[in-house]
Amino acid sequence: MDSSKKKLEFNIIKNDPTDGHRGYGIGSLSLENVSPVIIDVEEGEAFVDIGAMHARSAVEKRIKFLPDKNEVPEGAKPYWIVWVTIDRKPEGHYYAGVTACEMTVNQEARRGYKSLPEHVNKLDKSLKRRIMVDEMDSKSKQVLAEFLKKHDEKMWEFSSPELRESLGAE
Repeated sequence: MDSSKKKLEFNIIKNDPTDGHRGYGIGSLSLENVSPVIIDVEEGEAFVDIGAMHARSAVEKRIKFLPDKNEVPEGAKPYWIVWVTIDRKPEGHYYAGVTACEMTVNQEARRGYKSLPEHVNKLDKSLKRRIMVDEMDSKSKQVLAEFLKKHDEKMWEFSSPELRESLGAE
């Protein structure tokens, strides 16, 4: 690599980079308030697996992901990875960004489908406080709504009406 060219650097940090500093860390990405919720469509279950932040959730381990859905062997199980961002307003914490990404996994064949660019873009949209769950089936939306309510009723109440409407909970 030509040393005169700038390297592209991407920083993922835990805490606010500008806390106590003027300008240091501007442009860094903080993932402190984001959690990946995995929805098992067939089982109707939702759970948090922090390993999904680096594509190492229990569902994703030992799976080779293919970029084409049609190449995955028959019998692949459908999942949703939902990026949930939490923020705070005067009333309290709330679900600020919620975006869903499709994933299928055939454990026996150790093959699956997911679009890495889609996952990165949806994570970014969640960080930007967007609600994007339109692609999800109604059963999965219901599972997610129940999971978020059960996790913290107050956060659910303080969340935007758009989230509740998008998940069919209003």
